[in-house]
Amino acid sequence: MENILQYQILGNSLWRLLALFGIILISLLAGKVARVLLTRIGLRFEARNRRIIAVTLKAVGRGAVLLMAAAGIALGLALLELRGWVAEASETVSGILVSVGVGYFLYWLVDIPTTWLSTLAGRTETKLDDMLVPIVRKSLRVTVVILVLVQVAQILSDKPITSIIAGLGIGGLAFALAAQDTIKNFFGSVVLFADKPFEMGDRIVVEGHDGVVEEVGLRSTKVRTLDGHLVTIPNGELANKIIRNIGKRPYIRRVANLTITYDTPPEKVERAVEIVKEILEDHEGMDPELPARVYFSEFNADALNILVIYWYHPPNYWDYMAFTERFNKAVFEKFLEEGIEFAFPTQTLYLAGDPARPLTIGVESAPGERKEEA
Repeated sequence: MENILQYQILGNSLWRLLALFGIILISLLAGKVARVLLTRIGLRFEARNRRIIAVTLKAVGRGAVLLMAAAGIALGLALLELRGWVAEASETVSGILVSVGVGYFLYWLVDIPTTWLSTLAGRTETKLDDMLVPIVRKSLRVTVVILVLVQVAQILSDKPITSIIAGLGIGGLAFALAAQDTIKNFFGSVVLFADKPFEMGDRIVVEGHDGVVEEVGLRSTKVRTLDGHLVTIPNGELANKIIRNIGKRPYIRRVANLTITYDTPPEKVERAVEIVKEILEDHEGMDPELPARVYFSEFNADALNILVIYWYHPPNYWDYMAFTERFNKAVFEKFLEEGIEFAFPTQTLYLAGDPARPLTIGVESAPGERKEEA
């Protein structure tokens, strides 16, 4: 048996190859088992509303699989007897795998501080910190990825990290020229966070897109329109657009024009104004500083116009619509009881030869005189 284990394959004893296989297998199984156990324990803590602990266990479980596999491969390769360029390649592969494994582990650990920040943000009234949490998460993960890439570049080039960073600085100008839009969007997001024209959850209108802000990132802002579409607007463009923040309005104002017929007697016109004022007196949602306004305002081409303006507080749109419906019904019923008729666009035509409405034409007979003929 001992002789079999000492059998040489590719310059290594059989037991060394078996040990490599066994270490890799054990590390993979250990990573899988750790992930399953930590995920299950995390779900129990999540059910107890222990969110931070639950996220920590899940993050460690996710990152443990690749990290333990990379560590197992590196340890197994270290047992082999390698020489020359094969040894150098093995050492390089081991270093890259360990670096990627550590980076992957840290990538998921980012969920821990961001979850803690999200919990703190949920306790505050402002939504600005809610907008910052996703950006902090993305920034930390991008930082981890960059550090891993730099470490891998150092292993491959066998140069100190300072030289690599200097090389990145030389290529930074070319990269900046190629990524002008990305940089523009980044600074656009900085302007949006500094100016705070809206927060997450606010309803805004931008270039005809009317919807609720779902996410604000480093590159773009996502708006869920009222018809269900998800619109993505680059922050570089959004920072230069006119933004109507409907979610920040203190009230909803309605301007209505009630038109009644021209043959309505003056007393009926006055009564129509009084009816509308009575309906809107101390109405639902009224602010004492903004009472309703009702005026007989215009002689339109085909009707007498009554201007109605009122404000509804707070600016809950569906409550406002329900009140508007009740107001319309009340006006319709009261006008019907008082015999006040609503007007609609009409035209009166006078025809030549109509005995009921004769058309007269003026004929000039002499200077200073005028003769009328039917």
